[in-house]
Amino acid sequence: MIFAFTKGDEPERLASAAFGLVILVGMVVPISRHTGGTRWGLMSLDVLLLAVLCGLAWHSRRGWLVWASAFQSLIVTGHILVLAELRPPGHALATVNNMSNYGLLIALAVGTFWAWQERRAAGLK
Repeated sequence: MIFAFTKGDEPERLASAAFGLVILVGMVVPISRHTGGTRWGLMSLDVLLLAVLCGLAWHSRRGWLVWASAFQSLIVTGHILVLAELRPPGHALATVNNMSNYGLLIALAVGTFWAWQERRAAGLK
């Protein structure tokens, strides 16, 4: 994420800031045991991050934002499965969640690298 802040353009910086804020706030969101397994705080954070990524993809010409939005939508789909009581095995849900987060970070890194190289080729930095 530091790579996106130092070498990325505005979409990369905004996506990195949103991802970092979701991670930080997600660490302090209390988990209620009385909601039947649905973690409303974490679900709302993931939906908010999906909205930010989709908004950035809508207003930007960056292809990596579509991939990042797709990975984030997998995470939101996992929350919806738990909400609909179509409970997949816990380890499968955690694996999809973790791999989607890695995919999102890889998409962010690739997008940042491309933006950095475009700026270098244009002679801006």
